[in-house]
This record gives sequence, C-alpha cells and structure tokens, in this order.
Amino acid sequence: MSMKSVSFSFHLLLLLLLVMHGDGSGTEEMADDLISKGTSVLRLHSMDHDRQTEDDGTTVQSRVDPLSHMDHMDLSVMVFFTLKDLKVGNSMPIYFRKKDSSKSPRFLPRQEADSIAFSLKELPNLLRLFSFSRDSPQAKAMEATLRECESQAIKGETKFCATSLESMLEFASSIFGSNTRFKTLATEHLTKSSTLFQNYTVLTTPEEIPAPMMVACHTVPYPYAVLYCHSQVTENRVFKVSLDGENGDKVTAVAVCHKDTTQWNRNHVSFRVLGIEPGTPGVCHFFPADNFVLVPDP
Repeated sequence: MSMKSVSFSFHLLLLLLLVMHGDGSGTEEMADDLISKGTSVLRLHSMDHDRQTEDDGTTVQSRVDPLSHMDHMDLSVMVFFTLKDLKVGNSMPIYFRKKDSSKSPRFLPRQEADSIAFSLKELPNLLRLFSFSRDSPQAKAMEATLRECESQAIKGETKFCATSLESMLEFASSIFGSNTRFKTLATEHLTKSSTLFQNYTVLTTPEEIPAPMMVACHTVPYPYAVLYCHSQVTENRVFKVSLDGENGDKVTAVAVCHKDTTQWNRNHVSFRVLGIEPGTPGVCHFFPADNFVLVPDP
C-alpha cells in the first residue's frame, strides 16, 4: 500500500523511528518483560480471551490472577475501568508501563523479517539463530509470543502479528480498505516521571474519537520488534483522556471501551479487577505509550 494513505501522529512516528533504529538486540528488555510480568504480559493489554489450553493440550499460563488477595495484586493489571468512570474530577488508580525506547528492539527491514521463520515449530532453530539457551528467559518470552500469535482468534476478531512496519500497515489497510486514510492514537506522557502506579484525576471531558472501525496494536517481547495487532467487529468507543497524577504527572491517555465482552473468557482479568460479572458490557482500558490504536481519518 502507499504510505500516502496513512496519517501518522508525530508522537507515534517518533516512537516507530526509535524502535526501528534502536540498538537492535532488545534482549534485556525482553527478559525484563518476562521476569516482571510473566507470560501474561503478552495478553494484559490485548482484549482477546484467555486460553487455558492449546489445541495440542499444552497448558498455557493465562493472565495474572490479580485479585486472589488485594495485598498481593499485580499492579500492572490496573489499567481497566468502566465508562461511568470517565467523569471530570473522578480519580482512579492507573498503572502506566514506561519503557526506554532506546533499549527496545527495532523493526527489521521487510525483506529481512520475511526471511526469518516466525513459527512455534521453528523455535529450536530460532533459539540457535539468536543464541539463546532453551531455558533462558528470552527463550520463554519468544515461545510465549509465538504461541500467542498462533492462537485462534475469538469470534468476530481478526488478529495479526506484524514483524515489520510494512506488514503492520498492510494489515491495517486490509481492515479499513485500501483507499481509506487512517491515523494513529497513542498515550502521551507530558511530564517526565519514573512513577508507574498512582491515582489519576480526569481533568476535562474526555474527547471521543469517531471509530467505526479500529485496529489496536501491542508490543510483544521478541528479539526484534513485533506488534500484536487485532480488530473486532463488535462496537468499541475510543477516547483521549487528560489525566493529572497525584504526583503532578500529566498524561493524555488513549482508552478503548468494549461494548461486547460476551466472547471473552469468564476468567478475564478485567472482570476480576472491576468486580463485575463476566460478559458485562462497557469494559474499558488505557493503553501504555508503546501501544497504539489506528482509526479511520475522515
């Protein structure tokens, strides 16, 4: 597709350039992701269902169980809220993951990415290619990513793991139509801070972004940049929300609200975080700054 049909925000263009021209290894960050969040880091911000077992019967770790005891909650799951929470003056605890883009893996050129197998069955060969031992954190992260990318989409969902910038754009074009312009929406941190979790107050009336269709893309741990992108035919609402942290942090956050959650697993972490019944409509979540949403640009 022609790059002329894409309207990028400056923020995301900068992010992609940093990813494309990072140090290229990404192994330290990939291991940190796995150690700090477990394999559920791959699924925390994506809205597909938890898969307990694969077709071959192999048990796969589902999302972190955050509410077995409040004192032992994984704070990284504190990204969910309900539509009624989007009110001026309302405060809520939010976790915003922050990464050093200079240490992130870069996108490979399309030709190079396409020349490398991206398949779970090729994992032993891939580990040799990247010089990772079978029991290393990096190997476990690669396996989890490949397994997630090869898992079956839920009803009404189209998913794709993009191993190059070009393949991500082509996937988005296949969703929106080849002649449709689209733009990117990403969370922006307006102040510098190392604080990951704190209470945030909604400063102004959230701006709803028209989104008859949308594609959400999430970074996943791999030796080079890979984006887990997906789109759902069910109705979603997209918002930009101005937030003020209790320590003075200013964030313009992107949030998505899903009106249909009937296809989600009953153990989906959002239901437990919010204390609502499985299948309840109107589950929303914030995006970290290294994830983004694509929507048509009228």
